[in-house]
Amino acid sequence: MTDLDELLSRFPADIVMLTRQLLDWLGAERPDLTAKVRLGWGSVNFHHPRAGFVVAVFPFRDHVSLIFQNGRLLDSPLLVGETKQVRWIPMRPGEPIAFDDIGLLLVEAIALVG
Repeated sequence: MTDLDELLSRFPADIVMLTRQLLDWLGAERPDLTAKVRLGWGSVNFHHPRAGFVVAVFPFRDHVSLIFQNGRLLDSPLLVGETKQVRWIPMRPGEPIAFDDIGLLLVEAIALVG
């Protein structure tokens, strides 16, 4: 069993499908990002060679969050959260995913620190 399989074994099938869809898209959209499963965090974190930790996919029981490390510095109506640093996009199974907008946010997030 891979670390990803172990992480996803904790969640319902619709969350697993959504998580895998996001992970596949991120890998295809940004091949310059390196993914690492963090079992302790319950996430898959993505690092950029220059920008470092940029974004993470966190599955939860009823949704999946795409968390931007420096989300407070990004401006998008998709982002929620009032923390000092991170903001995230919550996604629920069956809802459309704003891939174009997320792609632009990734470019901005990398440019902020890259």
